[in-house]
Amino acid sequence: MPPPGLRRQSRRSERTISERDVTDSAAPAIELRGIDKWFGAVHANRDISLVVRSGSIHGIVGENGAGKSTLMGILYGYYQPDRGEILVRGEPTVIRSSQDSLAAGIGMVHQHFMLVEPFTVLENVVLGVEGGFRLGAGMSRARAELVRLGREYHLEVDPDARVADLGVGHRQRVEILKALYRGADLLILDEPTAVLTPQEADELFRILASLRGEGKTVLLITHKLREIRDATDVVTVMRQGSVVATLPTAETTAAQLAELMVGRKVSLRVDKAPPRAGDPVLEVTDLVVEDGLGVERVKSVSFTVRRGEIVGIAGVAGNGQSELLEALAGIRPLKAGQIRLKAAPLGDATSRSPRRLRRLGLAHVPEDRHRMGLVIPFVARESAILGYHDESTYNGPIRLHRAAVASSFERQAAEYDIRPGNGALPTAAFSGGNQQKIVLARELDRNPELLLIGQPTRGVDIGAIEFIHRRLVALRDAGKALLLVSVELDEILALADRILVMHDGRIVGDVPRADATERTLGLMMAGLAS
Repeated sequence: MPPPGLRRQSRRSERTISERDVTDSAAPAIELRGIDKWFGAVHANRDISLVVRSGSIHGIVGENGAGKSTLMGILYGYYQPDRGEILVRGEPTVIRSSQDSLAAGIGMVHQHFMLVEPFTVLENVVLGVEGGFRLGAGMSRARAELVRLGREYHLEVDPDARVADLGVGHRQRVEILKALYRGADLLILDEPTAVLTPQEADELFRILASLRGEGKTVLLITHKLREIRDATDVVTVMRQGSVVATLPTAETTAAQLAELMVGRKVSLRVDKAPPRAGDPVLEVTDLVVEDGLGVERVKSVSFTVRRGEIVGIAGVAGNGQSELLEALAGIRPLKAGQIRLKAAPLGDATSRSPRRLRRLGLAHVPEDRHRMGLVIPFVARESAILGYHDESTYNGPIRLHRAAVASSFERQAAEYDIRPGNGALPTAAFSGGNQQKIVLARELDRNPELLLIGQPTRGVDIGAIEFIHRRLVALRDAGKALLLVSVELDEILALADRILVMHDGRIVGDVPRADATERTLGLMMAGLAS
C-alpha cells in the first residue's frame, strides 16, 4: 500500500488530488489526456493524463515496464497512441514523427548520444538542418547562434572541437545544444546521468536549472530517486502503465517514491556488518588486456580480492572495466601479467578457460545478460543451466535429464523469487529483473569461492535491486570473495568494502569504504585526483 497521505482511491481521484497538490501558477507546456497504448496483448499505457507546467523540471519515475519510455515515445513521435489527446501550449497537436515533435518545440536528449564522432560540434549541431545550397553562409549563421546559445544557457563548448575528442559531459552539452538550436522549448532527457561522473551530473543539473530559469521546460526520466529529489520541481510516479501520483518533489521522500513505484515498502539501505577479510582468493599482477582492435584497455593493473570482502570497481563506462572482467572470467586473452586463483597461477589459455575456472570455484555474472548471460529464445530452465549443462546432474549419455533441469529451475525460482516460476516459458517472456535473477541464481547456486559480477542491477526494478543486494552481502558473509563492477556509484558505495577506481585503463585509487565519498571517487573517475 502507498504510505499514509499518498494513497489514491481511484485513477480519477489520483488525478484530482495531484492537480490540487501541484502548483498550477504556470500554464501547461504539455498536457496528455487519456493516453492509451497497446502492443499486442500488452497494455503499455493505461488512461494516462499528465500536465507538465512551463518553466518547470518535471521528473518521471517508475519500474521497468511501468510505461515511461512508451509515453515519451508517444510524445516524441516514435509511437502513435491508440486513444487520447496531446495538447502543446493548450492546442491539440498530432505528433506522427520526431519532425512533428520538433516542429511543436519538443526536443529529446537520448541516453545513448546520437552524435557523429569524427564531425565537429558545429557540424553535429546543424546536421540535417544545414540551411540550403549556400552552406557557407548557413554555417556562419549557425556558428553565431551556437555561441549565443552556449553563452545564454551556460553550455559553452568549442564549435570546432571534434566530438571524438570531447568527454561525455561535453558531449551531452552538444546534444542539448542540438535540441535548442532546433527551437525546442521542452526538453526530454532519458536517463541523462548514466555515463556521467557525480561532478558531471551536478554540472548537468546546474545547466537544467539555468534552462528552467530562461523559461524552458524539462522532462527528466531517471531511476535514481536522489536525482529526482535534487533536480525536479514536480515528480510523476508510474506503475504498470498508469500514473499513480503526481506530487511536488519537495513534499516527497525517497522511501515514499520507492513505495509508490513498487506498491510495497522497499528498503533503500544495504545493511551489512563490517567485513572479515581472510586469505587472498584472487591476485592480479601487472595485467594488460587489449580489445578486439588491439588497443590496450587494461594497462598494468594489480590488485587482490580476499575472502569475506566485496571489492568494487568504480569508473565511467569505457575505462577498461568490461575488458578486465572478461579477462578474469577467461573470455578475453591476456597480453601480459599474471592471475592467481586461490594461490594457483593461471598461466596459459587452457588453465584460464571458462569451463576450468568454473570448476575451480569462479562464477561470473556478465555485464550484458542478453549478449553473454542468456540465450533469449531458450526456455528459462535451459538458460538457468548454461555453462553447467555438461554436469552429470543434467547431461545424460544421449540427452538432457529434462526432469532434473525442470526441478532445478523450480527450486531456484522459489529461492530467488523468479517470476513467473514457469521454466517452460521463453527467457524473453521474463522481465529484465527476473532475467537477472535467473543468471544470479545459476551462478550462486554452485556456492562459488569467487564471484565476478558486472552491473548487477542494470535495468533492474527497485524491488529486485533490494533482493540482489541482500544476496550479494549474504555471499560475502559466508566467506566468499566478490569483485563488483558497476557504473552506479551509489551501488558501489552501498555494497563495497574496498573501492578501486579505474580511469583510462588504470587503477587510479584504492580506497577503503570508510574513506570514500562521492566527491573523491568522482574526481578519480574523471582523472582529476592528484
